[in-house]
Amino acid sequence: MSVFNQLMIASGVCWTVTYLLIIRRGVIDLTYGMPAAALLANLSWEAIYSFVYPHSMPQLAVDRVWFMFDVLILLQYLRFGPTAPKIRLAGSFYLQFLLGFAVTFTAILLLGRELKDENGAYAAFGQNLMMSVLFINMLNQRKSAAGQSMYIGIFKMLGTALASFAFYTQTKTYGHSPLLQFLFAAIFVYDVVYIVMLARHLRLQHIKVWGRF
Repeated sequence: MSVFNQLMIASGVCWTVTYLLIIRRGVIDLTYGMPAAALLANLSWEAIYSFVYPHSMPQLAVDRVWFMFDVLILLQYLRFGPTAPKIRLAGSFYLQFLLGFAVTFTAILLLGRELKDENGAYAAFGQNLMMSVLFINMLNQRKSAAGQSMYIGIFKMLGTALASFAFYTQTKTYGHSPLLQFLFAAIFVYDVVYIVMLARHLRLQHIKVWGRF
């Protein structure tokens, strides 16, 4: 097995743990643990590269597992999202979600075609950066750790770092891309910032930093 595939499998394991922990905290805290825009992007990307332009194995298996987990997170979002305190445009919460999914799905699909990116790498790392920023925003907006834990942040960071290194090794395709190298670094920085902010918040709330899974 190639080094690339080994790194991507390790990344897939870390991200799978991340998804499971997000779902678990959502059940415990009666909320959703992934920001809406990030959830839309993840669902769209995984649907496209699982069913429209399926990856080869073993990545395809990982994509489909992630898709199933994102569906569970989606159910939590649809259950608890309408009651979450936030500012929304006028109109139906569910109609807005469907419109958002349609736009996001189309944008990611066309981005892959435009860049001739069969693996969806540019979209994947671009939305990963968005997710890292939105996790910080979610913590600030909620002013609580509902739906969040240190382990979610750490496994997300590890999963993305492993995937970043895997693509960096692909010198003939992605390794020399300045855009991807920027995304690799930016995601890592924001993930570290989020982890530090969450740890500080948990301490201020007298919650055990490492006792919350």
